[in-house]
Amino acid sequence: MSDTGYGDFEFERRFWVRDLPLELVDGAPTLIVQSYYLADEGFAIRLRAQTSGGVPVLDTSLDPLTVLDACAEQVDFCAITLKGPMNQGTRYEAEREIDVAVGLEMIRRGGSRIVKTRHSSWLGADGWVIDTFGGDNAPLVVAEVERGGPVTDLQIPAFCVTEVTDDQRFSNDALSRSPYGPWAAQFEAELAARGPRFLRGLGVNELEQPREG
Repeated sequence: MSDTGYGDFEFERRFWVRDLPLELVDGAPTLIVQSYYLADEGFAIRLRAQTSGGVPVLDTSLDPLTVLDACAEQVDFCAITLKGPMNQGTRYEAEREIDVAVGLEMIRRGGSRIVKTRHSSWLGADGWVIDTFGGDNAPLVVAEVERGGPVTDLQIPAFCVTEVTDDQRFSNDALSRSPYGPWAAQFEAELAARGPRFLRGLGVNELEQPREG
């Protein structure tokens, strides 16, 4: 929930990443396993289990349940969340923390699951998280910035190739039903044909230039 007067609304922008800079890769990122009991046209009911960090980077070929069982003792947070569709970086999101043991069993017993590791970094004027997806969603990497209000006048790091904020295919709930792996080559071809895109109407996008050499 936002604490800036917007209630249960989240404000974020998301970007597709091809090459994650090594300096942003934490050797023990946060592990997240999510199960979607509903995922339809942007509406979702999600169960999330996560660690507070300290879990080694895992084999991205492992499926979500295998990862969850391997790291269950290190999970220290679970929550259930109701989500609405994304609209220009704004989405309804009401979250409630639940008992870890109950959350783990709920994820084990149903829903469509995803697994990812999350790296966090302060870049420019904003805090960013970079999610590296595993299982059938490998090799997808998505960078996300979130604020307490609309994400305007954004400094976009050079490793952010194209924006996917309003591309429903890249929402976690959609990825739980239609994983990225099988259509990764299709997306790369699409990107090569049309070039990168960034949302307009949210102030000025300041694109960082790639480093030479």
